[in-house]
Amino acid sequence: MRVLVVVEGTHDIKFLRRISTLLHAKHPTLPDLAGMERNKELIFLPISGHPQAWGKRLAPLNLPEFHLYDREQSPVTELRQQTVATINQRCCCRAVLTSKRSLENYLHPRAIQTVANITPEFGDHDCVASEVAQRVFDSTHNDYSWSQLTRRARVRLTNRVKHWLNTSAVEQMTVPLLQERDPDGEIISWLETIGQLAETA
Repeated sequence: MRVLVVVEGTHDIKFLRRISTLLHAKHPTLPDLAGMERNKELIFLPISGHPQAWGKRLAPLNLPEFHLYDREQSPVTELRQQTVATINQRCCCRAVLTSKRSLENYLHPRAIQTVANITPEFGDHDCVASEVAQRVFDSTHNDYSWSQLTRRARVRLTNRVKHWLNTSAVEQMTVPLLQERDPDGEIISWLETIGQLAETA
């Protein structure tokens, strides 16, 4: 039987595959989600950012479920907390909200700097992708600033950055860098939960 790992989008899947491989190499008891996916022990399900609709929708499949949702900002946060509570009442289902705004906030600035040759500054509740996109753009355009771009152009550039943040930048992470950004071991706790659900499957 498989475990369903429900996330908001494909970028989250890219992040989790890579960060779990990194942690599994250091802590073999933690699951390597990419390996589990290859072995058909796990199915990632991206739901395009509407968690409220998925509280009970997968129940007829009778599979263990792990839901991971970005915290985002109020009032979205409160709606998501309600969804998480609903899911956690169901048998063999666990749901969590990130304590930071999104998965990109768990990246270390040094990993991003290695890829993009900029020095990003962001807090736990900033939009990392747009912050990095702006810095990358401004560092390569002397005659034109981010603020002069159309909203559509900013979204396009931010989405491009979001892709490499969740692939190339994650691949530059190390366990010590992750410990700096995630001192409470949130990501490890998610992986442990997925591992436990897999054992019940």
